[in-house]
Amino acid sequence: MTLRVLTWNLMHGRSRPPAGRELLDEFVAALSAWRWDVALLQEVPPWWPAPMGRALGADHRLVLTSRNALLPLRRAIAIRRPDLIKSNGGGCNAILLREGSIVEHRTRRLCWWPERRWMHAIRTSALWIGNLHTGHDDAAILRDSRRAATTLLEWANGAPAVLGGDFNLRPFRLAGFGFACGNGVDLVFARGLEAHGEAEVLERGSLSDHAPVAVELRG
Repeated sequence: MTLRVLTWNLMHGRSRPPAGRELLDEFVAALSAWRWDVALLQEVPPWWPAPMGRALGADHRLVLTSRNALLPLRRAIAIRRPDLIKSNGGGCNAILLREGSIVEHRTRRLCWWPERRWMHAIRTSALWIGNLHTGHDDAAILRDSRRAATTLLEWANGAPAVLGGDFNLRPFRLAGFGFACGNGVDLVFARGLEAHGEAEVLERGSLSDHAPVAVELRG
């Protein structure tokens, strides 16, 4: 089995320097230009995953994170003034799958405070793939990452599993998983699969404050 995994924090669909407008088409164009089987995305405007999936020929699942109360109002402002409202435009984590089909989708809340943090995962016919975005406190990051890893291993029940996302921490050990790749705090762990070749940090121009990283896993 071969799986090319991409992880990318979209910074709520914004760029540096600020573009002053919605950048859905630009993010779709970037994702379209790269080779991947599954994309793990964080800080995604909640109304983006569906059109992204259609444009990229990918199935998708999402979990809402924080700041999504009164979402229609937040969306109206975020579309017109994304760099004014920033993260208050609402957010979600999303998984896009290009190869195969999604058999099941599950979510696990990792913490309530100071913000709701979630891990969500999809099951394909061959494996489980999880996606998360942790907080910024080292102790909480380790706690929530371990909670996510334990949960994903329980769901996988012996099947191969991949856990990736924005961990807000430089590479570290995660029990039950091997480290597959990372760029800064954007990491991918795997169980039952191993990295084949070097990870690739992808050129995204001014989009986001995180660079996307992709790795090919084999098992």
